[in-house]
Amino acid sequence: MTTTARSGVTRIARTGYTWLDIPREPDFARLRREVGVRLQAAMADQGVDALVLLGNGNVMYATGISWPLADAGLSHVERPVAVVLAGDEHPHLFLPFREGAAMESDLPDDHLHGPVYLEFDEGVADFAKVLARLIPAGATVATDELTGAMRRAGGALFSSAPVDAAPVVGAAKLVKTVDQIACVRRACQITEQAVGEIQKSLAPGERQIGLSAEFVRRTFELGATTNMFDSIWQVMPSSRAEGTWTTTGDLALPLLTTEREIQQGDVLWTDVSIAYHGYCSDHGRTWIVGQDPTPAQQNQFNRWSEIVDAVLAVTKAGATCGDLGRAATTAAGGEKPWLPHFYLGHGIGTSAAEMPMIGTDLGQDWDDGFVFPSGMLLVLEPLVWEDGTGGYRGEEIVVVTEDGWMPLTDYPYDPYEVSRGN
Repeated sequence: MTTTARSGVTRIARTGYTWLDIPREPDFARLRREVGVRLQAAMADQGVDALVLLGNGNVMYATGISWPLADAGLSHVERPVAVVLAGDEHPHLFLPFREGAAMESDLPDDHLHGPVYLEFDEGVADFAKVLARLIPAGATVATDELTGAMRRAGGALFSSAPVDAAPVVGAAKLVKTVDQIACVRRACQITEQAVGEIQKSLAPGERQIGLSAEFVRRTFELGATTNMFDSIWQVMPSSRAEGTWTTTGDLALPLLTTEREIQQGDVLWTDVSIAYHGYCSDHGRTWIVGQDPTPAQQNQFNRWSEIVDAVLAVTKAGATCGDLGRAATTAAGGEKPWLPHFYLGHGIGTSAAEMPMIGTDLGQDWDDGFVFPSGMLLVLEPLVWEDGTGGYRGEEIVVVTEDGWMPLTDYPYDPYEVSRGN
């Protein structure tokens, strides 16, 4: 591992990766065509005749549209819904709004519909009539979510119990096209520019909620189309005992952003995400307010870097989640360098965290059985913690390639520097 200085900041320059031919700007028409082909292939493999999609990330994936607030859409009664039919080139989109979508839809007029209200019995009854016209009797239907009203409707909505859409959508989403990778890279660039401006102006007395407001405003000015979740600027306690109580006895993360004013010497774990035309960034770093790291804090960053290097050394097509977990644990001295309620890493796409999840309660057998394909995106987020330091956490996004990986993250690690002994 070596270091390079750009404009007075420190970046880690890791070797051993392959550069892919990713377009500077995505071709959205090609992106939507290729997504459609992948969804149709996954449906055929799983024997599914129709998909009914309610989840925001899945609707974004299937239709190619996005909207400004993804998290809020999960709980609103007015949510976009997609219906994908086997053999149909275009998905059907039920959209409760026209303004604010990230791009003009290229769907045929007979595939673009008004809203459906699936939280209400009356709305489900109306939707059942629509589905009866679209989906042949006896077809195998898969859905990603069922509202309470949909469950109450039972056979009045679907002629037979729907199956889980996750195997279909997950299989289609796992490998990204070059245009999807271009979207994620652009989302990362927008995020990094906005975060960089915030970090430069960071000072004691700033409020967490003010940082969030500045971040959202700036990212939309730079071209973001969706704010994915409430930004995290968490002040880490100096010890577990001083932190928020958890059932596991470990650190609480993430905690809600408040009007708390940050103070000199506070250690902030940051975590933010936006989307560019439906495809997400996921950005995390550790900041120290108004001062340089102590020797103990610097050592934690060095150890974190060693863990990331060890994981990247085994990252390539054909590796498994288990391979990465073991590499991280060995580099961390035998202890898992991630929180028990989280993971070492995860996928990313139209959601900030997609499958695979590395090191979760899915278990070691699952981790060892999940083999990475070339073209999969991976977010690595180990952490190092010791009482009295505030710890270090950061996130790196890479594309898995046949013989290694390609970075999508390009943000400095200030105020830390890489130990020249590495």
